[in-house]
Amino acid sequence: MFENQPKGLYALALANTGERFGYYTMLAIFVLFLQANFGFSELTAGQIYGVFLALVYFLPLLGGILADKFGFGRMVTLGFVVMFVGYLLMAMPLGANTVALVAMFLALVLISLGTGLFKGNLQVMVGNLYDAPEYSSKRDAAFSIFYMAINIGAMFAPSAAVWVMEWAQATFGVSETDSYHYAFGVACASLIVSMAIYYGFRSTFRHTETTTAPAAGSQQQAAADEAHHGVSDKDRIVALCLVFAVVIFFWMAFHQNGLTLTFFARDYVETSASGIVGMEFDVLNLLLVIFIVYALFGLFQSKTARGKGVSAAVIVLSAVGLGYQYMTLPDAVAVSAPIFQQFNPCFVVALTPVSMAIFGWLANTGREPSAPRKIAYGMLVAGVAYILMSVGSFGLPTPEQITDPAVAASDYHVSPNWLVGTYLVLTFGELLLSPMGISFVSKVAPVKYKGLMMGGWFAATAVGNYLTSVAAALWGLPVWMVWAVLVVLCLLAAAFMFSIMKRLERVC
Repeated sequence: MFENQPKGLYALALANTGERFGYYTMLAIFVLFLQANFGFSELTAGQIYGVFLALVYFLPLLGGILADKFGFGRMVTLGFVVMFVGYLLMAMPLGANTVALVAMFLALVLISLGTGLFKGNLQVMVGNLYDAPEYSSKRDAAFSIFYMAINIGAMFAPSAAVWVMEWAQATFGVSETDSYHYAFGVACASLIVSMAIYYGFRSTFRHTETTTAPAAGSQQQAAADEAHHGVSDKDRIVALCLVFAVVIFFWMAFHQNGLTLTFFARDYVETSASGIVGMEFDVLNLLLVIFIVYALFGLFQSKTARGKGVSAAVIVLSAVGLGYQYMTLPDAVAVSAPIFQQFNPCFVVALTPVSMAIFGWLANTGREPSAPRKIAYGMLVAGVAYILMSVGSFGLPTPEQITDPAVAASDYHVSPNWLVGTYLVLTFGELLLSPMGISFVSKVAPVKYKGLMMGGWFAATAVGNYLTSVAAALWGLPVWMVWAVLVVLCLLAAAFMFSIMKRLERVC
């Protein structure tokens, strides 16, 4: 999995890990902050959330255009600076007045712009590492590793947000509303760490910061055409745009994690858990499970007795740690809404080696699906996730009904495992779609339009993120109906993807 990869991959991945940790720390509590600090309704908070996410993922299109002209490295550097200023504004406790509102919207614009300059261009640089012939066959695996690194940062973010807020309240006696700003300050610190990694190991990837397009009729251009089976730039761009149109609906469904799925966690899920279910809400326990998963792979794949011994020791120690955690578990563990957002990144980190092993085996037997086919399967899996949510939500009172004291006094709350299970299924879909989609773009995009096309991928994500607010607008309906709408959209998108599969596979 990690063997024979260029050193630059790990430097770029770790730099992204730090930046993503700060971003997801903010995102885990952002909607709750909007309601607690400014008193916004679910609909208004959902619209702000949707617009912000849309900007975060749309502005890489601008960042890609600028990078194609001025270089990827310069845009990444500028992105660091702009993001830092934005997070600094979010960390300032200005209250709930007009000045605070203006400062927050300015911060959101700066964070969006900085992310747009940073995110897509860093991923183009990862792709550029694999333009060399000796690394070209490892492109898909590289993006799986890179994607896993992103989620390592995201995995600890919700717990960090909750812990910092509780620490600020206990240490400084601040209100819950003011404690949100301390959590936003985590993003500033993590961005400094990210910058240190990026510049400290820049020598390992400096050659990827610019890309020179091959001249028409040159040997380099001929080699590029041969790699794409003689498919024209126009055909490749059209194929990419068709994929972009489909993934809009995946991200619309997936990014409900910070919106309607958070509303559901807050209003419909039991507020405490015990036993093994309670253990799920301690990120340390999840980390120990991840250690066991990776050590199992090491146990079977290691070529030396020492490697197998180390792996076996990690498994035993992690199992002992889980046993101790279970024995010392309190009778009831508090379940807070933001903490659910730790499950998706934890599942990504845990399941990445599993998915890579499966696809590696399929590749060795000549049966690995193409990247477009994996994306279509990802859409189907997302639909299954929301079928699970629909089943778990059937018969629950509407959001309006739970404000009735008689209903509020009844026991309508459901097990946390409905949400945990949904996040698990969504993660399977994400691993099929997201890293493979990014790899597909980096492989198929014409050299002179790499930044633009990677920006196009994120622009499609932006549209999907903006459309998350549609589910928020439907939140007054019976909850199962909200999820059913997402099921239908995912299945329709998958059907369209399969209908154009031959055209997409021709450009691979």
